[in-house]
Amino acid sequence: MASTSRLDALPRVTCPNHPDAILVEDYRAGDMICPECGLVVGDRVIDVGSEWRTFSNDKATKDPSRVGDSQNPLLSDGDLSTMIGKGTGAASFDEFGNSKYQNRRTMSNSDRAMMNAFKEITTMADRINLPRNIVDRTNNLFKQVYEQKSLKGRANDAIASACLYIACRQEGVPRTFKEICAVSRISKKEIGRCFKLILKALETSLEGAPYLWRRQPFTWPRRHQPRRGPRKKSGI
Repeated sequence: MASTSRLDALPRVTCPNHPDAILVEDYRAGDMICPECGLVVGDRVIDVGSEWRTFSNDKATKDPSRVGDSQNPLLSDGDLSTMIGKGTGAASFDEFGNSKYQNRRTMSNSDRAMMNAFKEITTMADRINLPRNIVDRTNNLFKQVYEQKSLKGRANDAIASACLYIACRQEGVPRTFKEICAVSRISKKEIGRCFKLILKALETSLEGAPYLWRRQPFTWPRRHQPRRGPRKKSGI
């Protein structure tokens, strides 16, 4: 009741010529206009809605993102890192005239490596029209392998490709090594090596994980083959 009476006490903006008319708000100009006579009753009205624009230093393309990327729980800081834009003062440039802090992001090396791998995984999945659940499973597999450091010395792109192959098998939509190789820059031989190493590492360290190893192995459907020779007649 208190909030209602407080709202009733606020002055109501109306048209002096048509007090019962419902005013129309022009959000672009910030005006309130009477629909009957076109009189601008109020100007410079503040729009309290969401601002769906961002301003990029490097690209002039349209970006409808309002608050940036969503939080990624697989990263240590949830990808809530800080982006330092390009400065304009003299202190922002070195002695050669190059920008010191152009798009420098305060992110750890491990998060940066995983972010690059996640982008590569998403790109590969999009090329062969894989759903989002496979991308999420692949990201989780890559994070587990990366944190264990069991494949140290192998390229992250090769590990990501092998994780994508495993995720497809686990989700029941298997892809061949040749298909994964076609959407990545890694050879089929290297993907196969990483695949075997990942299976060995995760099977040792993740025993009993129901979503990884308690699934039934995928079996290819049997194809109908023509029967050779005359069909035997059953005796009566």
